[in-house]
Amino acid sequence: MKTFIRPIAALLLLTGCADTQEYAASGTFEATEVTVSAEATGRILDLRFEEGDSLRAGEQVGSIDSVQLYLQRLMLMRQRSSVESNRPDVDSQVAALRAQIDKAQQERNRVERLLEDGAATTKQLDDIVSQINVLNSQLDASLSTLNNSVTSIDENASAIDLQIAQVEDQLTKCRISSPIDGLVLAKYVEAGELASPGRPIMKVADMERLYLRSYFTSDQLAGLQLGQEVTVVADFGADQQFEYPGKVTWISSESEFTPKSIQTRNSRANLVYAVKIAVQNDGRLKIGLSGTVVL
Repeated sequence: MKTFIRPIAALLLLTGCADTQEYAASGTFEATEVTVSAEATGRILDLRFEEGDSLRAGEQVGSIDSVQLYLQRLMLMRQRSSVESNRPDVDSQVAALRAQIDKAQQERNRVERLLEDGAATTKQLDDIVSQINVLNSQLDASLSTLNNSVTSIDENASAIDLQIAQVEDQLTKCRISSPIDGLVLAKYVEAGELASPGRPIMKVADMERLYLRSYFTSDQLAGLQLGQEVTVVADFGADQQFEYPGKVTWISSESEFTPKSIQTRNSRANLVYAVKIAVQNDGRLKIGLSGTVVL
């Protein structure tokens, strides 16, 4: 009887191995998860999401009290207006000097004509030229002073503009939104609680593209490369399996033992490499679901 059982057991073992050879590796599905944290300090005024909700990237789903920042922005705007009101009108302030210079130049032209006719003296012409030079010097000095004043005002206004930009950036950070399209996995706070920079608000996962993290032996790794198309079989239990096209997006550069606690000579056969395979989700795949890879 024993001689009959052993061949049958061996046959069953070989049959089982044949059935599993088509599967290169197995693993579980995971997603790109992002923990959204507060970037401002203040009381949370409202939160318009719950666990399980789908969010769009950049869509505002909550806000943090920003009254003080808004008042600070108004104050800076008033300061900027005050600084701008002190800007001198360069043209109007030097208009009188330019008019004197024009009149003096006309007088010089008249004296030059009289001098040609012998009706004026050289001293008269020299006096007018000297007067024009003095007026030009006064004009240059006035323009220099006024331009320096304008430059100083522009720099002060620019500094205030930077402060306004900082406040506006802080106001933007009072708006709560998700950086990615995804599903809310966890909600960590409620409206009315106090937020502070770095405090987690929610966890969002991109469910449109999942990754099967599986482990391959060094022998299998020789036939695997980035970008390779493979077939991923998702196991939903109760003999329900669905195939999905997948693409290898990451191969670990560091091997590890399985199990890690065993480091004997025989454990070298269990040397494996982690591999991530991207799969487009049709809505059925979930985080933590088991799957296998067919090469």
